[in-house]
Amino acid sequence: MKHGLIATGEAWLRPMALGLQRHPKRVTAALAALLLCGGGGAFALASLAPDPVAGMVVREIIQSVEPLAPAPLADDVPLAGLSLYRSDLSRATDTADALLQRLGVSDPLAAAFLRGDAQVRQSLLGRVGRAVTAEATAQHELQRLTARWVADDTTGNFQRLVVERTPQGFASRIETAALTASSRLASGTIESSLYAATDASGIPDAVASQVAEVFANDIDFRRALRKGDRFAIVYETLEGDGEPLRAGRVLSAEFVNNGKSFQALWFQEPGAPKGAYYTLDGQSLQHAYLSAPLAFTRVTSNFSMRLHPILQTWRAHLGTDFGAPTGTPVRTVGDGVVQFAGVQNGYGNVIFVKHRNSDVTVYAHLSRIDVKPGQHVGQGDIIGAVGMTGWATGPHLHFEFRVNGMQKNPLAIARQSEAVPIPAAAKPQFDRLAAMMRIQLDAAASVQQASAQ
Repeated sequence: MKHGLIATGEAWLRPMALGLQRHPKRVTAALAALLLCGGGGAFALASLAPDPVAGMVVREIIQSVEPLAPAPLADDVPLAGLSLYRSDLSRATDTADALLQRLGVSDPLAAAFLRGDAQVRQSLLGRVGRAVTAEATAQHELQRLTARWVADDTTGNFQRLVVERTPQGFASRIETAALTASSRLASGTIESSLYAATDASGIPDAVASQVAEVFANDIDFRRALRKGDRFAIVYETLEGDGEPLRAGRVLSAEFVNNGKSFQALWFQEPGAPKGAYYTLDGQSLQHAYLSAPLAFTRVTSNFSMRLHPILQTWRAHLGTDFGAPTGTPVRTVGDGVVQFAGVQNGYGNVIFVKHRNSDVTVYAHLSRIDVKPGQHVGQGDIIGAVGMTGWATGPHLHFEFRVNGMQKNPLAIARQSEAVPIPAAAKPQFDRLAAMMRIQLDAAASVQQASAQ
């Protein structure tokens, strides 16, 4: 009997030993779990062997222990090395005191300097949307204030106003530095309008206008948008000292309208003076004519019959009216030569641009004319500004497209104009860029879907 129990025990222990050698972590984890299973399991294991504490005398000793007192904090610990930082955007209503208060600064001397400094008054106070950063001491006294903004979109630089505390008091200076570009991903879903959707997604209006412009020949953003349409965008943001100062160009975009997907990619051939937008498979989106002489805006009167607002008679409206505030820049829709620039009857201030063949475009009711007869203009060049001169009841642009002297629907002409093909030599480089942008657009769309879930 005894030998049989020993043999049985050996047979039981041998596979356990082999398992421990092969899988020490698993066996250890299993043993730990078994020991934590409760008092019943622990008693069953303990009862396999003699109780080691049986017969021992157990004493219970109770003694109170005083907790250690916390170490006293020194009242004279220096806080000179502690700096507080806060950033905000300037507002049109900002005074020196209001701006510093919003930045968490309480410093009468600094406020007095800002009120009296000519560079601060000219470059910061009353200016809208300038990125401001304040560095203050632990006592909320101003050490350094920096404001950044883009003064000129063509230079690639930004301006930096610096106000610093010196041993002699506060001093200010204006610096110029280069902008840096980085890419951002964004996406959204249409609920009511394009701008409402981009605002909800934190996308700048300048980017939304570019998207509308890129897809203008494929999507009527005034009538064809549907609730549930979605978009994904990769765009540049231009930064100064790590602070975003201005939105740059849309690098790629995808817009799904009524279930149909439209894609665009900006590509500039090395050495070429300018780039253009293409579909991701290489089809050009740039046509000989833009669809509109203004950035995305509302059409107040289409190319159709209408009741004339002044003559109060029904007649054909042989152009398109775009509602916009006075001073809104007007651009030419295609390459050409200025044929006329001046005042003409009910048109008021008007510009005629002669394009290739017999095409002529007309830009009327302008508040300002920026070109002269005989001047060459390129597609997208600013030639004037919206106004209400001539027979106009409110600020708007009257735009006409004439072919052989006959007015035609401008939107139809733009859609029918031929596209500019991508150069064959640049196709391999374009394909590599398109593959990378596909990945980024998918990432932007997936972020939007994840946030919706």
